[in-house]
Amino acid sequence: MKVLGFVGSPREGSNTGIMVDEVLKGASDEGAETKVFNLNKMNIKPCQACQHCKGNAGECATDDDMQDIYKEIKEADAFVLGAPIYMWQMSAQAKLFIDRLYAFFKTGFEEKYGKKDVALVFTQGNPEDMFAGYIDSTKDMFNFLGYNVKGVLSAKGNQAPGDVKNKETILKKAREIGKDLAN
Repeated sequence: MKVLGFVGSPREGSNTGIMVDEVLKGASDEGAETKVFNLNKMNIKPCQACQHCKGNAGECATDDDMQDIYKEIKEADAFVLGAPIYMWQMSAQAKLFIDRLYAFFKTGFEEKYGKKDVALVFTQGNPEDMFAGYIDSTKDMFNFLGYNVKGVLSAKGNQAPGDVKNKETILKKAREIGKDLAN
């Protein structure tokens, strides 16, 4: 069992990174091998809408760090994507990653590599639940793309890096999601 983590925050010591680490800790506690990727530190270009992937069994023509990520996803059983919500949407780093997953959509990926389980964790500074619609839409998108979304968690009211460390209920839920991904 292998579970990957993708951190879509540009901040060092981010609340998003903490939550992804907690999900991976839960998976590791269940015996899963884990690996984390900081999307902000990677060279990931935007999708070029060239459709190369559709005529070439899901192989993307853009030569960047997504090639390594594609390989890792193919070999993994599950992954967690963590993203802060900025300006009512996920960070640009997380959105680039998602857009590039288009290469696997309707190209035989599921048949060849299996349906991947996914968890989504979001952080936000706003203390209200005003982004629930966006989060639900993101979950629906992943399910439509052929993934099996096993968990979604949103941590609200995080103004500074590390604020989520004081929210044991959220961290416990993150670990539970990781355990579920590993089973």
